[in-house]
Amino acid sequence: MFKNLFIYRLKNAQLLPTSIEEALSRAAFLSCAPTQATSCGWVAPRGLEHAELVEQQGQHLHLALKFEDRILPASVVKRRVEEMAARVEKETGRKPGKKQRKDLAEQATHELLPTAFTRQSQVRIWIDEAQKLLMIDSPSATRAEAAVTLLVKALDGLNLHLIQTAESPAVCMAAWLIDGVPPEGFTIDRECELKSGDEMKSVVRYSRHSLDIGEVRDHLRAGKAPTRLAMSYRDRVSFVLTDTLHLKKIAFLDLAFEGKDKAASADAFDADAALAAGELSKLIPDLILALGGEHDFFAAEPAQLAA
Repeated sequence: MFKNLFIYRLKNAQLLPTSIEEALSRAAFLSCAPTQATSCGWVAPRGLEHAELVEQQGQHLHLALKFEDRILPASVVKRRVEEMAARVEKETGRKPGKKQRKDLAEQATHELLPTAFTRQSQVRIWIDEAQKLLMIDSPSATRAEAAVTLLVKALDGLNLHLIQTAESPAVCMAAWLIDGVPPEGFTIDRECELKSGDEMKSVVRYSRHSLDIGEVRDHLRAGKAPTRLAMSYRDRVSFVLTDTLHLKKIAFLDLAFEGKDKAASADAFDADAALAAGELSKLIPDLILALGGEHDFFAAEPAQLAA
């Protein structure tokens, strides 16, 4: 269910599903109008029409935000602008100036939008009320920020911020690679990216390669810092940790499915949501602790996260 997570700390003591449902229904998804470049709104996480906008499983809440964008290539707009500019020049005897070409571009975009194809995507949001955490499943920081903005707009008084750890993920990843000793419960897998901090910004990437080698340690001692590191948690979940504490490429391993007959579930959504929340609600606090705990003025103590 979740592939890429941005992790936020919630200050609010309690979020009532019925109140959230009512608030989100006022901003439900509507497709783009003919001349509208983009549209977004809340949809049912279960993917069924007229289903609830808030799915609750114990103390876990699931939401979904849908985006629709009209795809209008710049080359298509440019070609239409050139056609319009040529007509203006023929009629007036003068080439359009900079301001007039800008107006022509706006006119061309407005004219072409109704014929443009649309692309739809979803951002899933998972709220762990027990640990006061909110996770946004998105590969893009821009889309995650847009989801936060819309959620705060919908839920008056919502207070949240990106988790900040006492120690930098890059510093910790470098230490784990140099010492060869990952934090308890975690293993280092076979992918990483190292980047220099000088003006060259040189990058070294390893993929499907052992990282317990002198070459990797030499790069680190020479000043390159890890920006991505593939890891596994208790042989149940694999992921890539970034230097911004973004979890990418999340995958659930065979051990996570032991004792679970996914095919027998009456609804795949329930099985997927329970598996993801169950595994990640253990991984995330352990990872935060491995990075020195939280560093924020209203964050819970590290001991509380592990509870």
